[in-house]
Amino acid sequence: MIKFYYHPSPNPAKVALYLEEAEIPYEVIPVDTRKGEQHDPAFMLINPNAKTPAMTDGDATIFDSNAMLLYLAEKTGKFVPENTPAQRGQMYSWLMFVATGIGPYTGQNVHFKYFAPAPKEYAVNRYDFEAWRHWSIVDAQLGKHHWMLGDRYTFVDMAVWGWARAVPFALGADAWEKLPNVKRLLDEINARPAAQRAEALKAKYAFKTDMDADALKQMFPSNARLVA
Repeated sequence: MIKFYYHPSPNPAKVALYLEEAEIPYEVIPVDTRKGEQHDPAFMLINPNAKTPAMTDGDATIFDSNAMLLYLAEKTGKFVPENTPAQRGQMYSWLMFVATGIGPYTGQNVHFKYFAPAPKEYAVNRYDFEAWRHWSIVDAQLGKHHWMLGDRYTFVDMAVWGWARAVPFALGADAWEKLPNVKRLLDEINARPAAQRAEALKAKYAFKTDMDADALKQMFPSNARLVA
């Protein structure tokens, strides 16, 4: 059975959604990042990057969330586009856009707005601009197509959904006024039973919620060095 190392944050959420949508049996192993469990040597044998999520499937170990989506899609053949060069080109392109653009810039925008020590005006301006730019590109794509790759719901939409849940926190409460198509995708996926089961995972485990001094040290060790 698949072992899924989980924390209720955007990257693990999108993998949880795929597992639920595809009805794949899996065992959840919670990793509380605010307690520093991602730095445990046993976990780092599975994910040397010390980030969630991670997954083992028999002899296979996968430790990047986008790689996990691709692995599961190739294994099951579910929620994939048509097997044509045109569709596969779009699939890889948009999946990597989420992996290298949406995730990093949204995450860094949150970090510098809420958690980085001052001075941070330049960094906030940089990452807020880039996060908005990337999400505007996704919104434009969803303005032309019902789903990211056209008329078919795929794992690429699940990758977008994982981070779309964080848009108001990252970009502001009024973000949906400028990203109506992303909001539509979020609402449609949220209404799916699989998404509701994926979201319910976070209530099953006692994850630390306080971002106290120790949590900041565990989550952002570079900051801890700056103020030591």
